[in-house]
Amino acid sequence: MTARDSAMAKRDIAHHLHPQTNLRLHEQVGPLLIERGEGIYVFDDQGQRYIEGMSGLWCATLGFSQPRLAEAAYAQMLKLPYQQTFAHRSHGPAADLAAELIAHAPAGLDKVVFQSSGSEAIDTAIKLVRYYHIALGKPGKHRLIARQRSYHGTTLAAASLTGLPNMHKGWGDPLADVIHVRCPHLYRQGLPGETEEAFTTRLAEELEQTILDAGPDTIGAFFAEPVMGTGGVILPPAGYFTKVQAVLRKYDILMVADEVICGFGRTGYYWGCQAMGIQPDMLTCAKGLSAAFQPISALLLSDRIYQVIADQSNALGGLGHGYTYGGHPVAAAVALETLRMYDELNIVEHVVEVSKAFQAGVKAFSDHPLVGEARGIGLMAALEFVADKHTREPFPAELKVATQVSNALQRRSILLRALGDTLVMAPPLIVDADQIQTILNAVGEALDEVLASIRP
Repeated sequence: MTARDSAMAKRDIAHHLHPQTNLRLHEQVGPLLIERGEGIYVFDDQGQRYIEGMSGLWCATLGFSQPRLAEAAYAQMLKLPYQQTFAHRSHGPAADLAAELIAHAPAGLDKVVFQSSGSEAIDTAIKLVRYYHIALGKPGKHRLIARQRSYHGTTLAAASLTGLPNMHKGWGDPLADVIHVRCPHLYRQGLPGETEEAFTTRLAEELEQTILDAGPDTIGAFFAEPVMGTGGVILPPAGYFTKVQAVLRKYDILMVADEVICGFGRTGYYWGCQAMGIQPDMLTCAKGLSAAFQPISALLLSDRIYQVIADQSNALGGLGHGYTYGGHPVAAAVALETLRMYDELNIVEHVVEVSKAFQAGVKAFSDHPLVGEARGIGLMAALEFVADKHTREPFPAELKVATQVSNALQRRSILLRALGDTLVMAPPLIVDADQIQTILNAVGEALDEVLASIRP
């Protein structure tokens, strides 16, 4: 039986519109139907076991079978399955989770507002940037700066921040209030012979010139992932954020850190901000917040911003913003238990330890004929494929080399993700040394298989 032959697959093809998918191709090939999970493994409807090497979408940090999280959800459903947080209402899980997040947060962040997805957290940040500056009598500071190859979500506002062309094709123009600056990828954006130091200086100077050209009194915030995830695990060069933040402070522009992927240990630090030396005015998180057991996100903000927003809400009679499911008690209870598990499992220390072999193994693929750059930090990594190592020329798009490699890996029971010319890896944070070696061995075999098929 092929993937598209089962009754479930036929229903899926007939009625389920899949995001981030070639819909006509899906009609032909059908879905990979996943029925259950255990540890870092998932099982399809044929009983085949796979290592979920992308943690789903970067989010299943504790794998797929954590009874404590299931029990936390069930207990909360029995006690209070829903309560809104508008107009002075609240409940224990939301209040406790907010306090726990602030206890773990980078210094200077003091308040939390909850949503259900990373995109919603970004949208909330965008709105509060505007609200903050308007309250200060600076309504013109509503434009936003993001970076090419960044990913911030797919709602209209979040997608406009996103700097990936494929997220804009067919949707019309992004919102005009967003300006994109150069991606901090030395391998692709560096000049011949340019050092990291010179590259970061050039990027900071370009950012400042962009601000001056637009008018400093029109720019409200700079949005950035500490490490660009969906853009291909792009690590900024040393000193990049130090120089960027100096420019932002000079022109009274807020720094919003998008930690939706990087947060909760993925980089080998609790926050990507700590890994990259970022001092955020706002911070978005999701995915690992509940280890993907429930949909929930949070936006953290500084007391300086909160005080302005609070005064404005008082002047206007209330804060005109919120989501029905923001701070949902079941999701909050699961997230709270997730944070407790991270602490009890010493998850950051575990990531630091197992990522040594993971990153060493990934970097070793730099010598493979298909690989132009191998990069990563913690338990996130990528291999960028090139047709010519010297010129860094990519393969023709129609070859879909990264997809070929990911397909070869699926045949070896490893699920990784192809993003353009890049293969991305992000196993659950509970992965062990043997499982990492299994992934690396399979990647090596898949690279050799694809190399033999395109260069016989």
